[in-house]
Amino acid sequence: MISKKSNPLGQLKKILPGEIFLEPATLAKYAGDKWFAVHQPDAVALPRSAKSVSTILRYANQHKIPVTPRGAGHGYVGGCVPMHGGIALSLERMNKIREINAQDFVAVVQPFVNTAEFQAAVERQKLFYPPDPASRANNSLGGNIATNAGGPRCLKYGVTRDYVLGLEVVLTNGDIVKLGGRTHKNKTGFDLHRLFVGSEGLLGVITEATLKLIPLPPFRANLAIGFDSMSAAVRALQSIFAAGYLPCALELADEFTLAAAAKRTKSKRLLGCKAHLICELDGQEKSVRSEIAAVEKIVRQQKTLFVERGFGNEQCEAVWQIRREFSYALRDTGLTKLNQDIVVPRGKLEQLFKFAAQLQKKHGLQLACFGHAGDGNIHTNVMVDYAQPGAQARAEKCLDELFRWVLASGGAITGEHGIGLAKKRWWPLAVSEEAQALHRTVKAALDPNGILNPGKFI
Repeated sequence: MISKKSNPLGQLKKILPGEIFLEPATLAKYAGDKWFAVHQPDAVALPRSAKSVSTILRYANQHKIPVTPRGAGHGYVGGCVPMHGGIALSLERMNKIREINAQDFVAVVQPFVNTAEFQAAVERQKLFYPPDPASRANNSLGGNIATNAGGPRCLKYGVTRDYVLGLEVVLTNGDIVKLGGRTHKNKTGFDLHRLFVGSEGLLGVITEATLKLIPLPPFRANLAIGFDSMSAAVRALQSIFAAGYLPCALELADEFTLAAAAKRTKSKRLLGCKAHLICELDGQEKSVRSEIAAVEKIVRQQKTLFVERGFGNEQCEAVWQIRREFSYALRDTGLTKLNQDIVVPRGKLEQLFKFAAQLQKKHGLQLACFGHAGDGNIHTNVMVDYAQPGAQARAEKCLDELFRWVLASGGAITGEHGIGLAKKRWWPLAVSEEAQALHRTVKAALDPNGILNPGKFI
């Protein structure tokens, strides 16, 4: 917390007029994200350039003022909550697409460019930026990079990290460093730009990114399939891989999620559905139409309740629109949704769903599971009614058991949301002491005074 007697933030406001704000209403606006924790900063910085970010960090480092960088504030783990007060540094004014280059297959963007708007701009030039977090209409590319965001299409195309060719980063001492570049191969020194991908604002502030683009697949098709059991859905998924197909997305949802979605979307097909699988393919139209027909034959070998086909963007998006309602549908239940983005090896999917059922019975809590089954990243939501006596304690025990099982199964406690505050409790379980020490060494080298995003997992 900043001492009001010395008022270094007032001095910073004089250095950067119009970029530093101390008004209570503004401070409250930047106190949290989509998780439960909030903590008000002492100042909000809205820099217009990397030079301003440099001035802010250099000043904060000299005065040992905490700085919490933030993108659009749509994270689910409290990653941009300014737990130690200080400066909440929002990049929202840095929102320009500087370049989309069809010859080089690169784009250069500022950090607050909206993900969905960027993808639309790229696709107008017949180019493709695949990473597609579910909240892409509301989040920013800088935030995606800071958390290494994923999404359904990362099964085939990879996560955000795989599309970051270069970064401009401001370090705590104020240095502006350019890392990587715009070539699709580059082995000049350490791969330092990737160090900042997924760093959750703990190592530096990203002020520009050079992103890899690929040709836009000209056609897409998908299947939305209902099953009378989760085991049948998992077998269908495994059969798709076994036959040699790599869909761009394979999304799976359980019975509770589907019942909530049916109520919200009025989709009669989802009523009585025990499991739901979306399989999407993309590429050249002739081959996609042939392959989707072959995949349909494969999945029909299991006991399907229905198979809905989508061809082309409009029909495919109609299928995905229902999928995008899942999270909102769970909130409609009135229960508090504790969203856990765990990952298990692909071969452990069925065991995960069985273990979730065991946790439900043991702790008297509903678990709703849906997500990116193709790569084992299942959003396992513990649904809690905090009005019930002992509900919080039961939820905490349930989460402890869930994470311990995931780690014992060779999985990870987070696939795309990050550690932030929400997963901090399980960080020592997930990472060895030696690896934790290495994280601290890197942190100390880049942020010796510990001013960047303090209070999080390091």
